[in-house]
Amino acid sequence: MSAVVLTALGKFLFMDHLDWRLPFVVTAIIGWVGYIIYRNKTKPGILNYWGFRTDNFKKVLKKVLPFGIFSVIALISIGLYRDSINITWHIIPVLILYPVWGIIQQFLLIALTAGNMQDLKNRKLNKGMIILCAALLFASIHYPYIWLIAGTFILAVFYGWLYLKQRNIYVLGIFHGWLGGIFYYTILNRDPFLEMFGKIFHFSK
Repeated sequence: MSAVVLTALGKFLFMDHLDWRLPFVVTAIIGWVGYIIYRNKTKPGILNYWGFRTDNFKKVLKKVLPFGIFSVIALISIGLYRDSINITWHIIPVLILYPVWGIIQQFLLIALTAGNMQDLKNRKLNKGMIILCAALLFASIHYPYIWLIAGTFILAVFYGWLYLKQRNIYVLGIFHGWLGGIFYYTILNRDPFLEMFGKIFHFSK
């Protein structure tokens, strides 16, 4: 949990303040993947417990897919209303790469946060409070962007409820990446591909 908090604080420092988006994301992914591999070697079965599993993939997908479709329609509709849609070819690599980061985020903020709170001995929080706490934490990480705070809070409430019933990080992470990418190009009028790679490779729209 302490490492999760440090990662969240690192996001504010390295991504928001110093604008070191790509180095931070790459470092966080490598670091947490290393931790996952280490824990799997020292405690067999932990991956399944966390939700890195495929046996319930279709079952969870059937529940997430309608939410995802509705979300995409809502994002495009809001984007049209606000005249904030800015879709370029950059969205293609974002939709391919972002799910990897989405899986890591869901592991940190759903599996290690909501999952651990659910399994604490002598816990006093019911499922509703666990979901609310995880959602508030997830939303607060996206401060100060109001639309992101609102969107991630709604997403985290649904994800938290679903995860506590059927643990599957893959489905949640993939949809997190897709919805997050679409969110940037429709609601925020931002290009995360340029923000991540533009300064390094001098990409243009």
